[in-house]
Amino acid sequence: MITTNINKAAKALQNDDIIAIPTETVYGLAGNAYSENALKKIFAIKKRPYYNPLIVHIKSVSSLSTIASDVPTMALKLAEEFWPGPLTLVLKKQPHISDLITAGKETVAVRVPNHPIALAVLEKLDFPLAAPSANPFGSISPTTAGHVFDYFEEELEVILDGGSCERGVESTIIGFEGNQPVLYRYGSISVEEIERVVGPLLFTVNNDNTPNSPGMLSRHYAPITDTYLTNHVADLVHSFQGKKIGLLLYKNEIPNQEDAIQEVLSENGHLHEAATKLYAALHRLDKSNLDVIIAEKFPDDGLGKTLNDRLQRAIKK
Repeated sequence: MITTNINKAAKALQNDDIIAIPTETVYGLAGNAYSENALKKIFAIKKRPYYNPLIVHIKSVSSLSTIASDVPTMALKLAEEFWPGPLTLVLKKQPHISDLITAGKETVAVRVPNHPIALAVLEKLDFPLAAPSANPFGSISPTTAGHVFDYFEEELEVILDGGSCERGVESTIIGFEGNQPVLYRYGSISVEEIERVVGPLLFTVNNDNTPNSPGMLSRHYAPITDTYLTNHVADLVHSFQGKKIGLLLYKNEIPNQEDAIQEVLSENGHLHEAATKLYAALHRLDKSNLDVIIAEKFPDDGLGKTLNDRLQRAIKK
């Protein structure tokens, strides 16, 4: 089930099977992007609605023209700057790209992953991979092979183990309206980094009806346990006296809360470290038989915006 055998993974994909692969962001549920049969299996295993598009993973920038057409100059600048890496571009699709991938839209989301195992698998294939995150639709994203196993022990024959994901949150997604770049999803590359390359972005990050990309639904990335997001953790803890509480904290534990389970993401206050640890901490808390998870808001700059975005979509209120 969990394996490091790249040849076994490639063979399964060539047989239209669905496997889990590691990327630098989160683990993906991968299948042949040119196979309608494989694409339908992805949606079925994940229980993902067909109106939510998939991301196509390619092996190099030079492969982009096989997936997308009429690529804007700004998109090429971003690809040259950030690929391989956690940036997804939403571009006009080539005619052969399935409507299952694009939710019937004329645009396709595409990226080059920056993980040696994912790239090694792609090198062995003559097709790209459609690969949403390897979790049931709406659940916490997986950042280890063990997370995937817990979700899909019965459904997947191959879970390719690449260790813990280096980035820990999903790719940043950029689309284009005319020649204007638009942020569709906060991700592992900060807005500030993107804007240094292409200038100011427009923002369209929520759409529950016809999303232009993954990650735009208002409820997503969510634990089963009721989760709250606040700037005032201690006050909210007080309101849940007598409950089993888990705390998801940025830098410091809350004093005098010996009965609470506390997860501190970065004692040194590094947002990159916090992002890397976010989902793993949520997985642990969600398995701890708690009544409630209380998450602390992050500074609203750089990757803090991404972390707040993920928690905002996970919360009960």
